[in-house]
Amino acid sequence: MLIILYEEVRVAEKYVRVVQDMYERSRTVMRCAVGQTEEFNVEVGLHQGSALSPFLFAIVMDQLSEEVRQESPWTMICSESREQVEENLERWRFALERRGMKVSRSKTEYMCVNEREGSGTVRLQGEEVKKVQEFKYLGSTVQSNGECGKEVKKRVQAGWNGWRKVSGVLCDRKISARIKGKVYRTVVRPAMLYGLETVSLRKRQESELEVAELKMLRFSLGVTRLDRIRNEYIRGTAHVGHMGDKVRETRLRWFGHVQRRESEYIGRRMLDMELPGRRQRGRPKRRSDDDDDDDDNDDDIVSGMRMAQYITHQW
Repeated sequence: MLIILYEEVRVAEKYVRVVQDMYERSRTVMRCAVGQTEEFNVEVGLHQGSALSPFLFAIVMDQLSEEVRQESPWTMICSESREQVEENLERWRFALERRGMKVSRSKTEYMCVNEREGSGTVRLQGEEVKKVQEFKYLGSTVQSNGECGKEVKKRVQAGWNGWRKVSGVLCDRKISARIKGKVYRTVVRPAMLYGLETVSLRKRQESELEVAELKMLRFSLGVTRLDRIRNEYIRGTAHVGHMGDKVRETRLRWFGHVQRRESEYIGRRMLDMELPGRRQRGRPKRRSDDDDDDDDNDDDIVSGMRMAQYITHQW
């Protein structure tokens, strides 16, 4: 790794020596249920919690895959045929393994999007690669059928995990409802909204997010459905708006960021990309463009966007 930094990336020698001193003769301890262990040497692996380790890994991977990388969005090994996938996979394997790295045969997986014929398998040096129906990419769950139901369920689960971490504060009767709502908007809601700005949500999936949010707010305020308190009163007490409005707000914010980027940006090119072929019979699936059209037809949101544009222009 240090040779790559020094020879190929042309990093100054003094910085390479600093990195080398950080990793040589480093010692650490492990914390467990019964206390801390004795110190031991760290000879293989990355420093846990170090901000430098992922950066060095990204630099090394960029150099190792420079010969086989393609222009976005095909940096992932995407192809239209299984033969082309096997060819690209072999090119990546050769480029990485000839530099000392090893591609795991058991952990490598592939997924087919909107597959119509289920025949054939993908092989890597004679070994069959495992086929999956979903996988995580950059923190989001991608499904083979193009749906987003699994991603919504994972967002709800992430919200509950965040709620449990601060349940000692949210369920404390000595804390006001306004402070509880502020803690919820700061800790729990961002975990539920992560990555949803690029997801085309249906009404049923928005309802799942709304139901989960109201359950958290009711638990935090110490009320149940048997108390017959309306949802509007619960939201007003905690000063928490509707989840659907917040999703649309984040979606429009992301859309504005994409539109302000240069025309060569991958996000803008993906929005304007036309897929070849003909779609299947039946009602078409909901697209991101449909969400943008619905958001543009919302009078309140459009007036807010116009006011924001006016303020930005005046500033």
